[in-house]
Amino acid sequence: MVRRSDVGRLSRLMVSSTALWLGAFALVVPTAIAQDAVPASKSAIKVDPQHPLAPALEHAYAARQKLAGVTDYEALFSKQELIGRRLRATSMKMKVREQPFSVYLHYVTAHPGREVIYVAGRNNGLLLAHEAGLKSIAGTVPLAPDSEDAMDGNKYPVTMIGMKNLLEQIITQWEAEAQFGESNVQYRPDSKLGGMPCKVIETSHPQPRKQFKFQMTRLFIDEQTGLPIRVEQYAFPQTEGGKPPMIEEYTYTKIRVNIGLTDRDFDPANPNYAFPPQ
Repeated sequence: MVRRSDVGRLSRLMVSSTALWLGAFALVVPTAIAQDAVPASKSAIKVDPQHPLAPALEHAYAARQKLAGVTDYEALFSKQELIGRRLRATSMKMKVREQPFSVYLHYVTAHPGREVIYVAGRNNGLLLAHEAGLKSIAGTVPLAPDSEDAMDGNKYPVTMIGMKNLLEQIITQWEAEAQFGESNVQYRPDSKLGGMPCKVIETSHPQPRKQFKFQMTRLFIDEQTGLPIRVEQYAFPQTEGGKPPMIEEYTYTKIRVNIGLTDRDFDPANPNYAFPPQ
């Protein structure tokens, strides 16, 4: 018999969030993305149009408009996050549906074979997960998304995963930073991500201030689709003249949008998945 305490130890999950330069993957977007108009900003924060961050926000708002036409997608999601003193890298195949918010993850690296499902409003608000190999003895384990087990090795809960959530975090960050000075912006319209044309908006701050969580932020937007495909966040250097250390990086590649995902794609009983019976 597997004790509940054993299940907790065996089911330490790396369920990734939200936040996009991964070199080797191709972007596939076979379905046209609707051009539904949305308000430029959902917040009450007003940004001075003369502020250096104002043009950066315009690019982010345009990406938000593109995402407004995306109801679901599948992708290869890769991330690096500084947890403690270690930069942890993970990649996983993912499916996301916006309404109701639904996530399926199949880990490719770090914990190969691990699967996670989360559907808002179902399973009593819990995510469902299982390990592969010897740890599979724990079976399918229900966990609160923000529980200690689910958050082990992760900066954000699964409820914050996805391109929309990631972009909203960047918009919120830039709108807040735009209330202060000391912001520099560089725009690189002819960049590439694994050979794929994209534009990069880089924002930075010359001095550490309490209002600046990161020294430098990079947002990558695919030139063809207008989707936000990568975010990089860097901390302030520990020494003067030092290199800003990476804190987190999130990349979405091999993206296919509006493919008609259904409840079956977020059901642990799906025969294409390896969830043990609950």
